[in-house]
Amino acid sequence: MKIKAIITGVTGMVGEGVLHVCLENPNVESVLVINRKPCGVKHEKLKEIIHKDFLDLSGVEDQLTGYNACYFCAGVSSVGKKEDEYKRITYDLTMNFAKTLLKLNKEMIFCYVSGTGTDSSEKGKIMWARVKGKTENDLMKLGFKDAYMFRPGYIQPIKGLKNTYKILKVIAPLYPVWKFLFPKFVITLEEVGLAMINAVLKGYSKKILECNDIRTLSKV
Repeated sequence: MKIKAIITGVTGMVGEGVLHVCLENPNVESVLVINRKPCGVKHEKLKEIIHKDFLDLSGVEDQLTGYNACYFCAGVSSVGKKEDEYKRITYDLTMNFAKTLLKLNKEMIFCYVSGTGTDSSEKGKIMWARVKGKTENDLMKLGFKDAYMFRPGYIQPIKGLKNTYKILKVIAPLYPVWKFLFPKFVITLEEVGLAMINAVLKGYSKKILECNDIRTLSKV
């Protein structure tokens, strides 16, 4: 089985890293990225669609068929946002995208990046965690061939990629310390990408993957 993947969020750190891992992996045959602006990456496996409104994909639906994986890495910070605004960007946009892909690709496996602390009960006090929890829960109910929710904590960036957050470039040399002190809450971006590939190729016993699960799956 070869992976034909759709990736979102590649103009951000996580999506760029997952794209990098996919382009380097022989088990990935082709990649389609959908962005609001060009990602600046050129590769023989890669196709790019520039599309502004992820809540209306009707204009590009004909280009979204024939894929068996989606790595949904797009996301925004909740800082400064009210719940309605954050929900629209995080939940409504993601669900619309997922429903469109499922309609067009019945055998697709969907991988979604949320984060450590996501609230599966949808009832906690932390706004972003509730919204992410609802997003995870509803994605798993949609009817994909399979769906995996990735909950990384601190992510060690891949050296040399352009969208790495500045603060992470500063603290990245301390990763061995973080891993020793807090192994359940740290992961490398390469491990995230490899785990997503293996989720499609080999599956995993859990649908919600914390850092230890991601690390384990990356090495299968």
